[in-house]
Amino acid sequence: MVFLVAVLLLMGILLGSAAHTPLPAFLAAATVIGIWLLVFFVRERRIAQNRS
Repeated sequence: MVFLVAVLLLMGILLGSAAHTPLPAFLAAATVIGIWLLVFFVRERRIAQNRS
């Protein structure tokens, strides 16, 4: 329960700061995070395929 409260608090802080960030900076950060997640997904997918 404490973990859930901490996560919700952190999300509120991050979303609040994103609302005050200029749009080009926010979009650049979102693009970088999206690419990072895509690379992570591809790497994990390849590792899982090599195991089987």
